[in-house]
Amino acid sequence: MSRHTANVVWSRGDHRFTDNRYSRRHRWCFDGGVEVPGSSSPHSVPVPYSDPGAVDPEEAFVASISSCHMLWFLSIAAKRGHRVDEYADDAEGFLEKDAEGRMSMTRVVLHPRIAFGGEHSPSSADVAAMHDAAHHACFIANSVKTVVKVDVAPA
Repeated sequence: MSRHTANVVWSRGDHRFTDNRYSRRHRWCFDGGVEVPGSSSPHSVPVPYSDPGAVDPEEAFVASISSCHMLWFLSIAAKRGHRVDEYADDAEGFLEKDAEGRMSMTRVVLHPRIAFGGEHSPSSADVAAMHDAAHHACFIANSVKTVVKVDVAPA
């Protein structure tokens, strides 16, 4: 077992609060010293109460799934002797009503693009198998009820 923490900090500042006209901007502070500006999504709370330049929880959710999948994919590819030169993913998540009628991140679709180098480029079937293994190994995907799909373009 390992324990992972994040310190989330918000302060009202000089804004009124009870009229709901306060900034949703806050900070995510991580144990390595990195601070990330956070905010509600402008899709949920209008600007100026949301900060479109900050990361919202929905974006972070999608990024954490994409990042976890990528890290497992890279590990699996390395163990199988395939050299990955670049990996990019334009991941997207869908916030919509779930079966109970509540707003939920119902789907995440990964769109990885991978550039292999070296003499041992994998076949399309090998790439699909590595994505499947990465998906099943990903701690984050294993932790959520959201459907996580990997949509790989043909090579």
